[in-house]
Order: sequence, then structure tokens, then C-alpha cells
Amino acid sequence: MAAWTSVGLVAVAVLVVGIAMPASAAVQPPAPAPSSDGTSIDQGIAYVLMLVALVLTYLIHPLDASSPYRLF
Repeated sequence: MAAWTSVGLVAVAVLVVGIAMPASAAVQPPAPAPSSDGTSIDQGIAYVLMLVALVLTYLIHPLDASSPYRLF
């Protein structure tokens, strides 16, 4: 009877370790905060520059159209 008890204890220990080990391996530390590699900053600057160019184009165009000089 003592042999069955020790076999039962070993079986329970194996089951506990088998369940606990994968669960403990699944716990990972939190990922570091995402850092900018500069591409989003560059894209933002490009959008601002394109907007400035568009505004300047529409501001200069009426002045050029009303100019007394005929270029073409």
C-alpha cells in the first residue's frame, strides 16, 4: 500500500510540475515602450512643407496673374 501512495504522490507531483512549468514560461516581461525611429517625424515635416508649398503657390498665383507683365 505504501508503494501505491508513493506512486500517487509522484504522479501528482509530475502533473503539478507539468501544469506549472508551461504556465510560468508563458509569463513574459512587458515589452518596452515603442520608440520612434524618425520616420513618422520625417513624414510630419514633409506634410508641413507640402502644405506650405501649396499655400504659397495659391498666394503667389493671383499676384502673378494680375501682373502687368505677360510672360507667355
